[in-house]
Amino acid sequence: MSRTGHDDLNFGPHPRPTTAIFVADFAMPRGRAFRTHVHPAHQLAWAARGLLRVRAEQGTWMLPPSLALWIPAGLPHATEAEGDTVMRSPYVDPTHCPAAHVWTEPTVLEVGDLPRALIDHLVRDDLAPDARSRAEAVLLDVLRPVPVATVSVTEPHDPRALRVARALAAAPADGRTLEEWGSEVGASARTLARLFTAETGLAFGQWRKRLRMRAAMPLLAEGLPVESVARRVGYASASSFVAAFHRIVGLTPRQYFPVREE
Repeated sequence: MSRTGHDDLNFGPHPRPTTAIFVADFAMPRGRAFRTHVHPAHQLAWAARGLLRVRAEQGTWMLPPSLALWIPAGLPHATEAEGDTVMRSPYVDPTHCPAAHVWTEPTVLEVGDLPRALIDHLVRDDLAPDARSRAEAVLLDVLRPVPVATVSVTEPHDPRALRVARALAAAPADGRTLEEWGSEVGASARTLARLFTAETGLAFGQWRKRLRMRAAMPLLAEGLPVESVARRVGYASASSFVAAFHRIVGLTPRQYFPVREE
């Protein structure tokens, strides 16, 4: 069964035994966001088109159509469209979800051709109960985790470090050193380094690399060439960018944003 709402999804106290999965299917224009909320069901946050950003206490994930995020029931999270997006998100009734198919933490899952086809199939309202039950069982059975890291970055609190962080968020290709930034914001390189480590949990170099990967994802989702994206986020070559992306995110850019044959 498909629905066009989001925050009002609720299975009630007695969900129908033949309906383990509801699919919410609706457009999210660029910038549309659902503030922090929870669901009584497990959610598979997935976009059939576009790019979703999902934030939770555990991190932030950018999700193209090749990936989805399993969000356990009751976990606070927020969702935003990074581009013009079609969200086609299955919600799984916990009372009809086998324990073997439940992840207790946010988990990135691969959405290949078969899961995609099954989700599209379950959007239909005219499926017979037995056919729906079979498709639901197969969808849960074929979901597979992939080793993708969160791309969240925390802003520092100190106003000097915060100025640096926001300037880099606006211009991730800016390659100035901490010494150069220190001259601009009135702090020594050592002080800025200490502030980034203490207030973000990452050394400045690590923080900037993760910020660059986060900035690269919407560009890659738009289909820009890797060489162009690399330059826009501060890398001198496509090869150095691809190596950094793989090291930080866990997949190469083309694994994360595969080119689909239409």
